[in-house]
Amino acid sequence: MSLTASTEHTVLWPLTGGIHPPEMKLLSNTTPIQRLLPANEYFLPLPQVGETAVLAVKQGQRVLKGQPLTRGISAMYLAAHAPTSGTITAIEPRPSNHPSALPVLTCVLQSDGLDEAVSFTAASEPLSHEQILQRIRDAGIAGMGGAMFPSHIKLNPASKIKRLIINGVECEPYITADDRLMREYASDILKGVVLMQQLLQPETTTIAIEDNKPEAAQAMRQALAASTLSQCSIQVIPTKYPSGSEKQLIQILTGQEVPSGAIPAHLGIVVQNVGTAFAIQQAVYQGVPLLERVLTVTGSNIEKPGNYWVSVGTPIRHILEQTGFKATPDSKVIVGGPMMGYTLSTVDVPVLKGSNCLLLPQAQELADAPQERSCIRCGECAQVCPVSLLPQQLYWHAKAAEYDKAENFHLQDCIECGCCSYVCPSDIPLVQYYRVAKAAIRKTREEKLHAEHAKMRFEARSLRMEQEKQEREAKAREAAEKRKSAMSGNEKDAVAAALARVKAKQAAQSAVEESPAPTTADNKATIAAAVSGIKAPKAQNQETNGSNVTSQEDKKAAIAAAIARAKAKKIAATPTLTETLTASAPAQAADKKAKVAAAIASAKAKRTQAADTPNTEAQLSAPNATDKQAMIAAAVAKAKARKAAVEKTSVEVDNAAVTEEASSAPTTLTENTTDAAKKARIAAAVAKAKAKKASSATATEAPEKTTAASTIAAAAKRHTEGNMPETVNTDGDTHTSVSLSDDKKARVAAAVAKAKQKARERAREQENN
Repeated sequence: MSLTASTEHTVLWPLTGGIHPPEMKLLSNTTPIQRLLPANEYFLPLPQVGETAVLAVKQGQRVLKGQPLTRGISAMYLAAHAPTSGTITAIEPRPSNHPSALPVLTCVLQSDGLDEAVSFTAASEPLSHEQILQRIRDAGIAGMGGAMFPSHIKLNPASKIKRLIINGVECEPYITADDRLMREYASDILKGVVLMQQLLQPETTTIAIEDNKPEAAQAMRQALAASTLSQCSIQVIPTKYPSGSEKQLIQILTGQEVPSGAIPAHLGIVVQNVGTAFAIQQAVYQGVPLLERVLTVTGSNIEKPGNYWVSVGTPIRHILEQTGFKATPDSKVIVGGPMMGYTLSTVDVPVLKGSNCLLLPQAQELADAPQERSCIRCGECAQVCPVSLLPQQLYWHAKAAEYDKAENFHLQDCIECGCCSYVCPSDIPLVQYYRVAKAAIRKTREEKLHAEHAKMRFEARSLRMEQEKQEREAKAREAAEKRKSAMSGNEKDAVAAALARVKAKQAAQSAVEESPAPTTADNKATIAAAVSGIKAPKAQNQETNGSNVTSQEDKKAAIAAAIARAKAKKIAATPTLTETLTASAPAQAADKKAKVAAAIASAKAKRTQAADTPNTEAQLSAPNATDKQAMIAAAVAKAKARKAAVEKTSVEVDNAAVTEEASSAPTTLTENTTDAAKKARIAAAVAKAKAKKASSATATEAPEKTTAASTIAAAAKRHTEGNMPETVNTDGDTHTSVSLSDDKKARVAAAVAKAKQKARERAREQENN
């Protein structure tokens, strides 16, 4: 079917689908465009800040009319300007002009009523291609038909443009903003068309107008006849909704269909709105940015319907107050027309650059949507779809949240015209389902894109860290090679020896950790070996000093064996050798130091005594028999003194063993044994000193003092044997005899038994404590 019109082009191509809803345009297109009183406060959304723009003002700053509020940082930048002079009172999130009313960063401007403007620079001479585009970009001009796409990008396509279409169709019911703009500003619109032709260099230019706007078509013809435009024509098309949509208008005028996922520029076609053309001529020729636009305010629930010049950012509440809105509990405020518009949840939102209508219907004018019913599969929605989609299939997949399948049915090609919802007998809001599905798909794509970017950043970071690690290792190897090359032979040997010691230490530690715990027999053998190692230096010192008393050595060996048995018995009662040695290590070290010091002192005393002995024996070798007897007496006294010291040591060792058996700490054994050995050595040293003194006195005195020497020796014997009473009988010539009575021996034995009993009692007390 061929559609005709009373213009140069008589052949038009039919529009697929579409509907004929009531026009309802007479409410607002009968009066000229008017102006409302300026508002006291303006809300200027800044959604691009942080993405393609940055703020150029701050809170508390005074701005002038036309002053930029943002500064662009990318090609997609859309400038925002102050609609009047005043002060920036806040820069904060405010509700958006959107069905969701989600908050968006908004600049709140408090008007001062002066309306002072910056100086706008008009073009005094022809401008170049780049200058025109820059002025359009700086003016913040966007698509005035509702899409709000930046015009400076659309007018600078990468491909060759063959045809420029100026859209004056305005097919949706109630809206008459473009109709009145073409009637009153036709010449200015054509000036904007001239600038577009200069930028695009198209082969032909077509201005499309619906046949329900005869006054607008006539005004445009008169203006075109008076202008110097070439290759431009006015095309009137039949009224049918949605013929004003970009892709549908191209189909009607050219018969070409824009492929799925493509844009009109791919076909060499650019479509611009008549309101956009008017704003471009203002920006280029007068230097005025996009500060206001024509807004249709219509509906039966308003006293002054019509078209008004409204500043961008004007609160909708202010417009309703100026036009006499009759607010009721069930009243609605719709932005846009009845087919593609949306209801606002709050009126404290601003007018945008793409806002073309404010619809305020009464309850009976636009009734509430009836209850949704089940789909009867009538197919009416598919017949009226202007994009030739399958709305029924899209509905099922969108309702089931099967968005991938909905995409397979070309959901993204839906223009949301609402024709399917308009004809649905089950009153299913099909467009709402499609919008929800599109939002979900858009969100999924954004998340996927963010995930891909995060993955790229992670991989880049991992690669960077690996490179840095390799660089550090290379530097370390290089530094090590330098140090190695500068190192001498001795230093290399020292380093190698240190490494060998570290490895040996680690191996020994590993062997200790892996070896099993020693048994009790092993503990006993280890303790016996340790005691033997400690006693060996003492035996060696005694051999070095030249001691010739065999019986004394046997007794010392017996004492050492007794001490070893006591220690082995005590250590065997401990849990493990490792714990015992670990707990008693500091005490054993101190005990060893004390034993070494005592051994050194004893060795020195023995060496001194050995040095003095030859003189004494020389003196005793005199022919006097009395001297020999004195010498013998002194030797006997020395032997007895040593015997007494040994016996006393044995007794103290036994007492210490008993005490140690009552104690649980292995450190007590070492301390008691050390004290007993120390006391024994002190007693032996005292006896030796006194014996030496008596021997010296006997050798040097006259023969008549032999008896006195014997007496002194006997006294020394009594002292070393524990001051036991004794009887001394001297015949004056040949010998001295010493004897003990039986009763005295019994008392001595009783004293020893009593001492041992006290030691046991002390041990039991310690155990109880």
